[in-house]
Amino acid sequence: MSAQARILIVDDEPAIRDLLRINLGTHDFETSEASTGEVGLKKAADFHPHLIIVDLGLPGLGGLEVLKKLRSWTTIPIIILTVTDDEKTKVTLLDAGADDYLTKPFGIPELLARVRVALRHHNKVEATPIFKSGDLEIDLNQHLVKVQNKTVKLTSTEFALLGHLVRNQGKVVPQTQLLIDIWGPNSADQVHYLRIYIGQLRKKIEKNSSNPEHVLTEPGVGYRIV
Repeated sequence: MSAQARILIVDDEPAIRDLLRINLGTHDFETSEASTGEVGLKKAADFHPHLIIVDLGLPGLGGLEVLKKLRSWTTIPIIILTVTDDEKTKVTLLDAGADDYLTKPFGIPELLARVRVALRHHNKVEATPIFKSGDLEIDLNQHLVKVQNKTVKLTSTEFALLGHLVRNQGKVVPQTQLLIDIWGPNSADQVHYLRIYIGQLRKKIEKNSSNPEHVLTEPGVGYRIV
């Protein structure tokens, strides 16, 4: 584990942020802080942390919403701090993509141990919510798509499809996987449905939808974004 691993702390309580910053700093972690979910999402993109600690009870944009937004574009380890110890909350957090959770009040040795475990289990790839390719720019965090610096309006399904390809950029995503992940398991054989949406997407983001530069077809297999 690198001595320069970066950790983002997202908590509205100054005392908790101070406690974490001091103790993590003592163990050679570099930290950055945010007191709201909105600021935390921005810092997650700018600071490029290797791990994020998020308080579940944030004002405004809550911890669960922050977790879901982060998981829309990154696999960075996320540890949730919560005052709730019930099983339903824990299951909800884990299902939403949390790597671990700690119930307040917690001991610093336990926190440090969980941080070390999370970092060991992650390859520290620095993700970014911004995808750029030629005249195409996609911000997964803000759900924005621009072509030649002009905002392009996509439906929620079109954006979900495009986002799925971006998160697997450079890889061929099988047709069946796209259908299941976007429309559900009952749509696994609706290949024509997928082709319609790919066609609509290309009309909005490609210079020439019949000769695409971004969303490419791998005949008989699936699609990839380059």
